[in-house]
Amino acid sequence: MSEPIQNRYEFVYLFDVELGNPNGDPDAGNMPRIDYETNHGLVTDVALKRKVRNFVDLARPELPDHPGLNIYVREKAILNNEHAEAYTALGYDRDPKKWAKEDRTTREKALTDWMCANFFDIRSFGAVMTTEVNCGQVRGPVQLAFAKSVEPVTAQEVAITRMAVTNERDAEKERTIGRKHLIPYGLYRAEGFISAHLAERTGFSEQDLELLWRALSQMFDHDRSAARGKMAARRLIVFKHASKLGNAPAQKLFDAVTVLPKDGRDGRPARAYGDYVVEIDEAAIPAGVEWSDRL
Repeated sequence: MSEPIQNRYEFVYLFDVELGNPNGDPDAGNMPRIDYETNHGLVTDVALKRKVRNFVDLARPELPDHPGLNIYVREKAILNNEHAEAYTALGYDRDPKKWAKEDRTTREKALTDWMCANFFDIRSFGAVMTTEVNCGQVRGPVQLAFAKSVEPVTAQEVAITRMAVTNERDAEKERTIGRKHLIPYGLYRAEGFISAHLAERTGFSEQDLELLWRALSQMFDHDRSAARGKMAARRLIVFKHASKLGNAPAQKLFDAVTVLPKDGRDGRPARAYGDYVVEIDEAAIPAGVEWSDRL
């Protein structure tokens, strides 16, 4: 495993959706998530992390030189079974009450370290592993805020016809009507943070960092569904600090990136990424911070 990262990072991530539902709300009939005071669309950090996990899981067979790419939180995973693997690998009895008192602290740390070393998403996002088979907990260096649309969006509901029936007894019935929720177009902005100090605790490395950038760039290409319409990553603007502690407040860097409606729209709703202009105020970026565009 390579050394943990030595620099703090922040990033601005822009992605869009066309005729789709980027993140349905199960408490609202799976309608697109919206800030009801402003009508700005929302996508949760959990939804974005899910896509990162899925991409890494797909990419893992192509990365034999990158160890520890198992995914902890995946579909139908039984977390206690994942924890038990750590106990087996380290040769520990699964009942901590049987451990010698002087071994307890060392063994608890070893279990958490084993989970970090073997699971990409634990190294990146952290995890609470204090279940019946306890592997501790760790805070991850990579954190994302909710994504919010640059402008208000309009959530629409359209009717669709189901031509097939489930049971033979329903064969002569009229075909049923279903519902589909979508946003005609929305450009979303998410902001993220990467802590070098927390990376030391999990072992999040430069190799992991490069894989994270790749996942954010390509994950929508492997997450297609009829519900999500056309989604695409548009910009990934990365700020790298010269030190672990950082050389500028995160909000000052985020404020240097503005997304504006393109001139000539005259109030027309946006329907494509080309309806916006992304501006980066390089003069507002303090010394000790360099920026790059990863898309």
